[in-house]
Amino acid sequence: MPEPTQLKTRNLVLVLGDQLDGNSAAFDGFDPEVDVILQMEVLEEAAYITQHKLRIAYFFGSMRHFRQDMTARGRRVHYVAIDHPENTGSFETEIARAQRLLMPERTIAIEPGDWRVAEKLRRLPQPPEIRSDRHFFCSRDEFAAFTRDHPRHILETFYRFMRKKTGLLMDKAGKPVGSAWNYDQQNRKPLGKDAPTIPPKRASKMDPISAEVRDLVSRRFASSPGRLENIDLPVSRAQALEHLEDFVSRRLPLFGTYQDAMQNGEPFLYHSRLSGPLNLHILSPTEVIKAALRSEEVPLNALEGFVRQILGWREYVRGIYWQRMPHYAEENALDAHLRMPRFYWTAETDMRCLADAITHTIDHAYAHHIERLMVLGLFAMLIGVAPYEVHRWHMSMFWDAIDWVSLPNTLGMSQYGDGGVIATKPYAASGAYINRMSNHCKGCRFDPKKSIGEDACPFTTLYWSFLAKHRQRFASNGRMRNQYTNLDRKDPDEIRAIRRRADALALEPP
Repeated sequence: MPEPTQLKTRNLVLVLGDQLDGNSAAFDGFDPEVDVILQMEVLEEAAYITQHKLRIAYFFGSMRHFRQDMTARGRRVHYVAIDHPENTGSFETEIARAQRLLMPERTIAIEPGDWRVAEKLRRLPQPPEIRSDRHFFCSRDEFAAFTRDHPRHILETFYRFMRKKTGLLMDKAGKPVGSAWNYDQQNRKPLGKDAPTIPPKRASKMDPISAEVRDLVSRRFASSPGRLENIDLPVSRAQALEHLEDFVSRRLPLFGTYQDAMQNGEPFLYHSRLSGPLNLHILSPTEVIKAALRSEEVPLNALEGFVRQILGWREYVRGIYWQRMPHYAEENALDAHLRMPRFYWTAETDMRCLADAITHTIDHAYAHHIERLMVLGLFAMLIGVAPYEVHRWHMSMFWDAIDWVSLPNTLGMSQYGDGGVIATKPYAASGAYINRMSNHCKGCRFDPKKSIGEDACPFTTLYWSFLAKHRQRFASNGRMRNQYTNLDRKDPDEIRAIRRRADALALEPP
């Protein structure tokens, strides 16, 4: 294969780390004789926030496997590795350097998944032609039109709109399969003594590329958080397809029933771990949903719950992100300003549920969605952490995090920082919820039933204090009527004691 500098360059096709789809719109009309792919590992993107070693390794490993796939297809790739001596360390300077070197007639890219990166590309002296990202079911323009037609654009309305648009899980009469749109009420079962065996996780084998990346990250990013003994994540398309087949055949049948369950020492349960290859475009949402629909062994509650996450929630948060950025990142409806507690990086806390979820994150750069929302996110909201701080920690520690999906999920859904754009009420709960959905409270030194005293569960204390603190904002919210009825049953002296303990917890979490 001749070096790119030896041949004429017509189009320089920019492929960012979360755009690893060789059939994206950026490749429309691609001619391997005159077009060149540009991929870049730049220090700025690996270090603009502190990042888990496994997250960095997943991006670099996936990018290098994509390069291998493209060259196998006869496409020329100009690849800038992070340790290349001429690497200038940023997107802007590396794109400019490649343009000087290859002298393309034009540069092409698809819509970035990060507003910050989109602004960098827009400000380039020779900005690329930006093409729509057809990886998604709903374009940005279509989402904007939907919100104009539906001023109260809650998820359920959007989800039904998308079901009708795509025909997914719809019968020939245009009605939802099974007569109901949503089976969420059937998807909230905790793991009991009689729960089926949890399948072992699917682990991809290390190949020479992954071994090279592991050694590079371990050496160059030694001070980054997290562990990196190996890279067992799906870094290639072939591996991602294997993970998809494993999920559909072994986990999806029980995913719906137990998707909200938590179990001490079990980070994966029946969850797919497909968010990484989906968010990097290694897999497409269309093929993932079609694989699930082909299975004849999956009950409707599991199938609908899985489809809702991809066709509904994933598309919805992307639409919200691009509609409301850049000011969305600054929203802080609850006026919360604390930093993330130190133990979120170390798991050094006596709270068993938090210690377990954070340990999962340190070990695997992963925690499933209920741990993220109703343990990690819940504690941060109740204690008063600044919502963008929660987002930054999320981007730092999870291997599947991309700005467009992380920001609405953390700032909006988890922290209620957007004042109700994403969620119609805050996801506030006491230790009773964690006790109901997990086995964490057994063996924990804190009692989920108590809100006062040394053995009182911090979640319970903070929950009642949160309701009291934000009464003016939420007391008239119809979905929180029962919560405030219960708060009003408490004696004023007890409320004052709860507030004092909550203040102490904010200063020194246990």
